[in-house]
Amino acid sequence: MMTGRLWRSPGPMGLAPQEALVPRIIARTMIIVLLVAIILIGFMWYAARKADQLSIDRQQTLIKTVLAQNFRSIPHDQEAVTVWDDAVEELTRRPIDQSWIDENLGAWFHEYYGHDEVFIVDPEDRPIHAMRNGQRDDVANYVLSIGSTGESLIAELRAKMRAAGKLDSSVRSPGAIDLATVHGHPAIISAKPVVWDTEQRPVSVGREYIHISIRYLDGSFVTDLARRYQLEGARFAYGLPRDQGLSAVTLRTRAGERIGYFVWKPFRPGRLMLGRVGPVLALSLLLVLAVVGGLLHRISRGTLQLSAAKTRAQHLADHDPLTGLANRGLFDRQLSEGLAGIGLTGRSLALLYVDLDHFKNVNDHLGHPTGDQLIRALARILVDLAPGDIVARLGGDEFAIIHSSDNSAATAEQLARSIHRTLARPIDLDNGEVLVGASLGVAVAPQDGRDPVELVRKADIALYDAKRAGRRRHSFYADAMGDRIRERNEIETELREAMRTGEGLDIVYQPYFVAKSGRLIGAEALIRWNHPVRGMMLPDQFIPIAEECGLVETLGEWVLEQACIVAARWPAGTISVNLSAVQLRNPSLAERVYAILKRTRLDPGRLELEITETSFVDSSEKCRSNLGWLRDIGVRIALDDFGTGYSSFRHLRGFEVDRIKIDRSFVSTIQAGQAGSPVIQAIVDLARVSGLETTAEGVETDQQRLFLASIGCDVLQGFLLARPLDATAIDARFLEASHQ
Repeated sequence: MMTGRLWRSPGPMGLAPQEALVPRIIARTMIIVLLVAIILIGFMWYAARKADQLSIDRQQTLIKTVLAQNFRSIPHDQEAVTVWDDAVEELTRRPIDQSWIDENLGAWFHEYYGHDEVFIVDPEDRPIHAMRNGQRDDVANYVLSIGSTGESLIAELRAKMRAAGKLDSSVRSPGAIDLATVHGHPAIISAKPVVWDTEQRPVSVGREYIHISIRYLDGSFVTDLARRYQLEGARFAYGLPRDQGLSAVTLRTRAGERIGYFVWKPFRPGRLMLGRVGPVLALSLLLVLAVVGGLLHRISRGTLQLSAAKTRAQHLADHDPLTGLANRGLFDRQLSEGLAGIGLTGRSLALLYVDLDHFKNVNDHLGHPTGDQLIRALARILVDLAPGDIVARLGGDEFAIIHSSDNSAATAEQLARSIHRTLARPIDLDNGEVLVGASLGVAVAPQDGRDPVELVRKADIALYDAKRAGRRRHSFYADAMGDRIRERNEIETELREAMRTGEGLDIVYQPYFVAKSGRLIGAEALIRWNHPVRGMMLPDQFIPIAEECGLVETLGEWVLEQACIVAARWPAGTISVNLSAVQLRNPSLAERVYAILKRTRLDPGRLELEITETSFVDSSEKCRSNLGWLRDIGVRIALDDFGTGYSSFRHLRGFEVDRIKIDRSFVSTIQAGQAGSPVIQAIVDLARVSGLETTAEGVETDQQRLFLASIGCDVLQGFLLARPLDATAIDARFLEASHQ
């Protein structure tokens, strides 16, 4: 009997059902893995492209922002010298000092700001100076450089000057700017007028000298930009690149004309990511989940980096690059928002304008890098003193603080005092210590107004009041300040007219005498202004205004010449004339004095020029040369108001002066029945040891005269001995003295 087997039906391909299930599972698993891989690869490809696009967009935004910032910074750079009294005076002087223009208006822009070409045109639009690559160039190249673009910008600027109303708060003078091709280079061309930094404009409106600055966009500009922002292959191209792997930003003129493209190879984080992750996926699909996790982590990190980069780009657009403080644009927005909110919160808002005193001296004496360090140090000080407030740098050494509290007037007063106390101590910089002060102007909303422009105007008026009152102080806005500014402007206008016609201006002469013998040996020339409405005005009422508006040099030279004419008539005696700090800083002072002496035929040995301590210490380097030349031709130098400034004999080292004049404030302390003044005694003794003569001003009593003569003071001057005399009376006085 045969034994049979029971067989199961065979599966596909002749395999048993259990064996056939494995391939299906494998196939399905492979399909699932392949699908997951395809989905993952697709997702990765999409994410990579998105990341690349975001990166490219961010870089394009950054490039546009930087170009826009440079577009705004060039006119701002120009304002450092175009809104400047000295620049106007030098350009209108004949012959023109090309070396001075090289140093201050031409080569300096190349060395400090990287500008490639500078031109200056006169009121007839003729070029008078040219600089290219830091070297003086032939002005004939002006037409070859900028051609019709320069003409259109000049015409536009002159039209703005003639029709100028209220300027934008971010600029100090109008300007005209555009893109163009210069010498085959894409360039920014900016035209700015050379104007006074005071409110008066003695030059006809629309006929100012114009400063034209050119910055190439394909030279050091591209190199610096590529290095600073790590842009690979950054360059300028006239045509759109065919390479699809490059990115470009179009450069257009204001008229829409394309002059070329800024091209670079963009950073593509997505492509870089695929290149690193792809080989791992090819080795094993078993690591898909790990790769996905790592990929998600990378994408997350890349997104955060892109977001941070955008944040940094926005920060650059709203903040000052030197200090990191808010710039003028952000300041204006914050001020508008703060003023809009005070009506809802019931709080008040104070706007503080802060301006460093004599900051230009720091740049002149210690250099611009030290000046930048000082600006950064002041920014840190203001931020520390005003936590929670908006601190902004508006340009140069000008800062602003938006301070909000329940009683902003009181807390702003405390903040201002804190700033003064902090700046009373030296500021430690890398190369030493610097002692500076600051002037502050404060306006408070809502009582001083709720309009941002109005509040800024009043804070600026208060700042001017603080400076006028002597600096290193602060002022809150008051309506009377506006009246004082109007009065000051009226006095300026009237003084210009008086100088033009000569009416009302006169010189009186106060004699001075040998202390022991009483012999007349000279007189000091003092200017007076007999105003038709205000009456007799003393120098301290109008000389500061003359200094501010640029009239003091002309006025000082007129006084010097008139005094020399009168003194030349005397048989003997010295004429003393005061010099202002502005005159002392003028490199041509000695030449001008010598020319006046030749015209008036006065012996240089009979002229004594009086300077103040503060003026020669603040201008020491320029002063040293002028004083040396003047003493070489025989002119005597006197140090006026000694004891009211730095009051230190060590400041006289290196400055050859012949006489010091003891200020009347010390002489007035000598009272009857007292032993005299030990301070004056010390000054006279030190002067004698130093080989200097001494003159005491303001002698009004016999007690003062006797004491000063007894301690060895050489010369006396004051109402006790003689009051100021007109020219006729002083002539008679010297004639009488010559017959005795």
